[in-house]
Amino acid sequence: MATAKPNFEDSMHRLEEIVTQLEQGDSSLEETLVLFEEGTKLMKKCTTLLDKAEQKVMKLTQQADGTLKSKEFDELERD
Repeated sequence: MATAKPNFEDSMHRLEEIVTQLEQGDSSLEETLVLFEEGTKLMKKCTTLLDKAEQKVMKLTQQADGTLKSKEFDELERD
């Protein structure tokens, strides 16, 4: 049975665990490097997922005449 890829929330949770573990400073140099590498990969994955989501985000707003109008993500921040 194939395991499912971790979603964004799972990846962020694991990244938070890694940061906490690294901040404690209890790990050996080898363990620290492994955790740092895992954290870097997770950060890149999360960033990629967020970038893709931002590119896809469109807000549909209903106009007075009932038609829908889409807005790019950047336009939403100015509203």
